Amino acid sequence: MYIATLLTDPARPTLDPATVEALRNAWGGGEAQWLAPDVAAEFAMAAVPGNRWDVWADLQKLGVDLVVQPAEGRRKKMLLADMDSTMIQQECVDELADEAGVGARVKEITARAMNGELDFDGALKERVGLLKGLDAGVIDRVLATRITYMPGGKALLATMKANGAYAALVSGGFTAFTGKVAADLGFDENRANTLNIEDGALAGTVALPILGRAAKVEALQQITARLGITAADVMAVGDGANDLGMLGLAGAGVALHAKPSVAAECDIRINHGDLTALLYIQGYSQDAFRI
Repeated sequence: MYIATLLTDPARPTLDPATVEALRNAWGGGEAQWLAPDVAAEFAMAAVPGNRWDVWADLQKLGVDLVVQPAEGRRKKMLLADMDSTMIQQECVDELADEAGVGARVKEITARAMNGELDFDGALKERVGLLKGLDAGVIDRVLATRITYMPGGKALLATMKANGAYAALVSGGFTAFTGKVAADLGFDENRANTLNIEDGALAGTVALPILGRAAKVEALQQITARLGITAADVMAVGDGANDLGMLGLAGAGVALHAKPSVAAECDIRINHGDLTALLYIQGYSQDAFRI
């Protein structure tokens, strides 16, 4: 059996029951179950429809996401999440660059790297090099004044952990940021790159080895082995090209508001919903959310 989940942005709930019923009838699905009024609904069906992606494209015009996945095993035992533009709404290196007066240049490099146009390691070194000499105190200032969390993140972590899941934050960003984000949201562990600091200022370098695409895959493999679970038990979420390895290996790889080249390689694409979408596609109803 398979489950089709339709969902939209909880801040602008626009999922029409007529839309759900029309698709359920067209695909011969079972009775629709509403997970949250006007926000998320699901129904079971016997097979994946051949016009799945055509319907997905049509629903995108209505601000509705569609996810089709096997019913068995969809509730996961581990969350593996990217940080920048996934758990937080910013790219931390871009925010530091704004403080250093090189924001435009760094944002251009970031966008190309996340779209897969540039080698991640080289792009990171180049961007960090432009931060050389910046007072290290800027990190705390950026955390306090520029970083905001992606909606739904606390509910996602609290709900999955209340149901026995493990949560790891694995970022190509910096430990100075992942430490606070992980603590605030309730992650069990976090991994990221370390900014080198000399005499109270950013040295313009990162400690080696750089945590990029391969390291995120290694984190998935290492943590699942330690927990005694498999990659099939993992829900991974990210938005950039350096996330594709872990998204492809995980049992459920979620491209969240992702770059087009990244979304094209993932079967689970959330373009309108927030992080609570990751709960809905596991079958959690809004009533079961923990905050």
